[in-house]
Amino acid sequence: MRQEKILIIDDDPDILDVLNLSLSGLYNVISAANGKEGLELAKSKSPDLVITDYMMPVMNGPQFVRELRKDVLLRHLPVIMLTGKGEVKDMVAGIEAGADDYLVKPFEPEALLARIRMILTRTLRSLDANPLTLLPGNTSVMEELQNRINSGTIFAVGYADLDKFKIYNDKYGFEKGDEVIRHTARILINTVQTLAGSEGFVGHIGGDDFVFVCDDSKADAVSENVINAFDAVAPSFYKEEDRQAGFISGRDRQGNETKAGLVSISIGIVSNRDQKISHVAQIGEIGADLKKFAKQVEKSNFVRDQRKI
Repeated sequence: MRQEKILIIDDDPDILDVLNLSLSGLYNVISAANGKEGLELAKSKSPDLVITDYMMPVMNGPQFVRELRKDVLLRHLPVIMLTGKGEVKDMVAGIEAGADDYLVKPFEPEALLARIRMILTRTLRSLDANPLTLLPGNTSVMEELQNRINSGTIFAVGYADLDKFKIYNDKYGFEKGDEVIRHTARILINTVQTLAGSEGFVGHIGGDDFVFVCDDSKADAVSENVINAFDAVAPSFYKEEDRQAGFISGRDRQGNETKAGLVSISIGIVSNRDQKISHVAQIGEIGADLKKFAKQVEKSNFVRDQRKI
């Protein structure tokens, strides 16, 4: 498993030693004595998080953060600012400069580690989130699936995507297409939260591809409810004349002229109930096959993997 890299910046050797002792073994630690040196290391070493002192020679903490935020490749890099005890103005100045969090010296190592874990998790989620739906993206989906595998519990993964969506997008435009995708995300979120509760998970792989994870016993009900909710709202995506006709004309992915019915949703369910699943790629491969099979039916439907191993 990849070990996150943390850049620590402080002109006090004793503080650098404390930080090194607290973080070494858990993280890959690199250090700098001032903001200017730290900025160069941030650009060359690509750390996952920076811990910087407020008061330093050459370039202080706020100056470092402001320069960091000017770099398009580093502007999202999380920064924890270390400030003197009771220096409220320093805390405010650090946050205003662009720091994500601050910690008052002297600090407890456990408090620092807790802040680091929280910020790294939050940053991963925010950077990974799909910009259209704000649902967790590929990295979070992979992490969720691996956690389920590691847990040893019985779970199911539903791979869902929209049928005839390209033709709809071509005719109605990307803005309308984005509305359909947002509607789909909302349906999935509401359904999974209602039927699976806090143990359910919904992710957005990209485009019109989604995934949900829940207890195996709830997967069929989730799929049925998603389909019913989607089919109920699908006609509202179309103009009246297209609704009445029941189809629109366009070109398929091969460029052939075709008539396509209303957008529908297909779901393939992968479960470890009757087979051993040992890695995430296995889930993806089975899910892709199931979705392809589900799409052979000209309406919204779901299929479940029947293999028993």
